[in-house]
Amino acid sequence: MNTHDCDVLIVGAGPTGLTAAGDLARAGHSVCVLERRPSVNPSSRAFATMARTLEVLDARGLAEDLLSRAHRAPGVTILRGARIDLTHLDSPYRFVMVTPQTNVDAALHDYAVAQGADVRRGVEVVGLQQDDAGVTVQTADGDRWHARYLIGADGAHSAVRTLIGADFPGETILSSVVLADVKLAQAPTGDGLRVGSTRNRFAFLAPYQRRDGDGSWYRAMTWDRGYQVSDHVPVTDDEIVNVLDTAMGAELTVQEVRWKSRFHCEERQVTRYRHGRVFLAGDAAHVHSPMGGQGMNTGIQDAANLAWKIGAVLAGADDAVLDTYHDERHPIAKRVLFQSGLLARGVTLHPRVARGLRNILVPNLLRVPRVRDAIAGSFAGTTLRYARHRGEHPLVGTRATQVPLTAGRLTELHRRSPGFVLIREPDAAPATAVALQQAQRTDAGPAVLVRPDGYVAWAGDSADRAGWVATLTRWVGPRATSLPATA
Repeated sequence: MNTHDCDVLIVGAGPTGLTAAGDLARAGHSVCVLERRPSVNPSSRAFATMARTLEVLDARGLAEDLLSRAHRAPGVTILRGARIDLTHLDSPYRFVMVTPQTNVDAALHDYAVAQGADVRRGVEVVGLQQDDAGVTVQTADGDRWHARYLIGADGAHSAVRTLIGADFPGETILSSVVLADVKLAQAPTGDGLRVGSTRNRFAFLAPYQRRDGDGSWYRAMTWDRGYQVSDHVPVTDDEIVNVLDTAMGAELTVQEVRWKSRFHCEERQVTRYRHGRVFLAGDAAHVHSPMGGQGMNTGIQDAANLAWKIGAVLAGADDAVLDTYHDERHPIAKRVLFQSGLLARGVTLHPRVARGLRNILVPNLLRVPRVRDAIAGSFAGTTLRYARHRGEHPLVGTRATQVPLTAGRLTELHRRSPGFVLIREPDAAPATAVALQQAQRTDAGPAVLVRPDGYVAWAGDSADRAGWVATLTRWVGPRATSLPATA
């Protein structure tokens, strides 16, 4: 039996765990990742990367390469004439990136390893204990791993969640859903992602940026109310083709079917994201309908929120900082569950009258610019915000990615250094004797203190040094004002 020690132990080497691992290792902490699977999972359930997640990836220098090999979908057609239009997003990424999750996983794995994280595969966690000093896990091979903190990012069937006894309330909302990669001889009419449905069937198509001879590859999702079987029943090519043609209202000429899988989808969320020194993130904390493509995105953003906070506490910040992970991310996932479930229930409506009303109301609502942009921003993650305390500036809790700077973008500053950034007003002098990057905005907005995850922690007049220093100290501890400034 061997014993291993690290600052943070992460269980699960999916996109959530690898994002957290890379961020923590980049901040100078020792990180070990334990993954039960002995090799990389070749299947890709997720395929849609939203604008806010692309901003997170860009802050780590990963977005540009992924986009070079991906399809950019400007919107999602969900019903006859109803379209979620992403071209008006307040983001550099006014589209959804469509690429297999394996590509995102590979980029995040390389990021984590390059920063110094130790990723171990074929290691299954079977026991867990924690005390005031840290967390110890036992693995199936008899080894023991000890860490100050542990992140359970091991998916919907999380061993960590089971071992700490966390509840996972919710229900199954769809059964016998099929995912597959299909090659079509001819692209369907329209651009972007498409959903088609009848009273008893629905199908979804997302284009990949790759051609193979005389056809193009798509990720397909299908469901048939009249064929509800166990997840273990094999998927046939004819089943996929028949549902696609019926739901889309046209013969699509499927030339080939490759990877395919049957599953059921649930709406579940743990009551608490923090259990002492153990934190749940990604699918270990919440699962929902795949409608809207939110799962991988929500998990990556969980990790971006949690990792810097653990790093801050390891470096001397107050332990209460870690409670804000649940306070901020639980409501976001609750909203994701609601909107993904609403879309799934809306597409699979059965009563004729209800479907008729839906087909009239939804397209008309989505033509109203304010409604269009609110719904698009919610799915893309660009309008989601964290709660602010009474008396704080209205900008607190909003993302700062779009603040115009005299040089570069916020995500480029975070590539250089992942800490806090003070963005001053156009004519304000640099602050001295404080350990954070500084930049200057070009518009008439206020000064903002930006967290490592890109959200505003404080806003006001940069001359109010006591105000923003107090906020910085609350998040990172007294060390904030004891180090030299960075320009």
